[in-house]
Amino acid sequence: MSLEALGWNGQWQVKFEAIAATGLIPARVVGEHRSHYQVATEAMELSAGTTGRQRNTVTLRSDLPGVGDFVAVNVSEGPSSWTIEAVLPRTSALIRKASGTADPQLLAANVDVVFIVTALGGDFNLARMKRYLALVQQSGAAPVIVVNKSDLENNVVGSAGQIEGLDAEAAVHVISARVRESIHVLEQYFTGNRTVALVGSSGVGKSTLTNQLLGRKAQPTQEVRSYDGRGRHTTTHRQLLVRMQGGAIVDTPGLRGLELWNAAHADVKSFDDIEPLALQCRFSNCQHRTEPGCAVRSAVERGEVDGVRFAEYVKSVNGRGRSAG
Repeated sequence: MSLEALGWNGQWQVKFEAIAATGLIPARVVGEHRSHYQVATEAMELSAGTTGRQRNTVTLRSDLPGVGDFVAVNVSEGPSSWTIEAVLPRTSALIRKASGTADPQLLAANVDVVFIVTALGGDFNLARMKRYLALVQQSGAAPVIVVNKSDLENNVVGSAGQIEGLDAEAAVHVISARVRESIHVLEQYFTGNRTVALVGSSGVGKSTLTNQLLGRKAQPTQEVRSYDGRGRHTTTHRQLLVRMQGGAIVDTPGLRGLELWNAAHADVKSFDDIEPLALQCRFSNCQHRTEPGCAVRSAVERGEVDGVRFAEYVKSVNGRGRSAG
């Protein structure tokens, strides 16, 4: 594997030379785990950690290395002690508010295009698509909407038309990820060894699509559920995968809820993790205050929903002047 296959070019070389020092080599973060990162160089792929200085000096959690980052790695101590000394300035960054906290979470860095993957049928949700569009637009990458499972829905044209109305500039492609010929239209986005990230809810077919675009089974997949056509959660961590045909893919775990880090610049608010609970309340007009049989309050009491998010949700529901159920 060459650095060029990982997306390296003259602009990245200039950025690296500005901080280059003895013992440092360029690499790209291709995997992120709790205690270490997987980094790929011109010659090999190994694990690397971060320095205490780097962890202590970053202002935000999202400033730490993440999948897609180009980094300067110190190899002077040998392969077993590689450390990431610096993160090269990013061209784009997909950042959301981490679930249950006020911290920003980096989903992927230096992505050129983001496939916002949704599925016809049970997952189809225009409000959620609007939030994903805002996430990508704030990142600096180009959004492309990929509507999967066209083979499961009769009204494909009508559904695609609704999505096109969200953003006139975002391309929309309706595909079936299981059919190789169906995804040829997506090849154009990898030209020039560009990096494409996939985001979307669990079960919309991101891993199946990733495998098709790679031309090999790199990610595990599961059959869709027969009663609602939804897939099951399979991807457990973010990972950058290089295509033999050119370009790279960042596959991400399904997002249970999406709250924007920079929400002040977007008129969107996500309660994807709470709204399904509201449908289980005893009363359809439940305001989630004192009503008996409130599934949302019960989830808060069990610790499954953050109390601050619950308060924001109740405020949002009452502000709309209608019930959530």
